[in-house]
Amino acid sequence: MSEPGLDLHEWESQWAQLQEDAADSPEEALPEIVNLIERMLADRGFDLENPVVVEDESRDIVSDFFAAREIARAAETTKIDAEDIQTALDDLAEIHDFLVEERAEP
Repeated sequence: MSEPGLDLHEWESQWAQLQEDAADSPEEALPEIVNLIERMLADRGFDLENPVVVEDESRDIVSDFFAAREIARAAETTKIDAEDIQTALDDLAEIHDFLVEERAEP
């Protein structure tokens, strides 16, 4: 059993480092940020393999995550417009804030 708050501390440490990386090289940092957010979503009870469509804020969170993940995957194989990368990073930041500030542990 993990200590309460330990995951949050680890997430925040990783998030801070990834934000520094993104400032220097957004395209390279994006896949790592997606991986962190994916772990955070899973730990907070989001089923990303079989998402259930519900009419609440969770639907937007999952939708934005999938869009950012697709941009990250595309960026690994092709040149992506900097604006698309920034949009993905902005969406991931909103998801991060939601998970840290608003979504309590299950």
